[in-house]
Amino acid sequence: MATTLLSIQILPRTPDGEGVYSYVDRAIDVIKASGLPYRVAPLETTIEGELAELLELVRQMNEAMTELGCPSVISQIKLYHNPREGASMDRLLEHYPGGQ
Repeated sequence: MATTLLSIQILPRTPDGEGVYSYVDRAIDVIKASGLPYRVAPLETTIEGELAELLELVRQMNEAMTELGCPSVISQIKLYHNPREGASMDRLLEHYPGGQ
């Protein structure tokens, strides 16, 4: 079982001031490629994993933005780390079945 949940909102400054959707799509592609469980929501994406691999994933997403030509990127993250009992999106949401 995973020990950490990480939620991220990535805000790239695009090279020519265009919209960010294609850039956010690329960040989500990086998450998909990791094979980790994740959920995309309107304002952030939440991922389950181990702390070190999640932080590495944040690095990879930021580098992907740089590779696309973004001069800068803001990554707002939230972490829930529970090494004793583990961390699960399903467990945290079990009391809110309509909110999934």
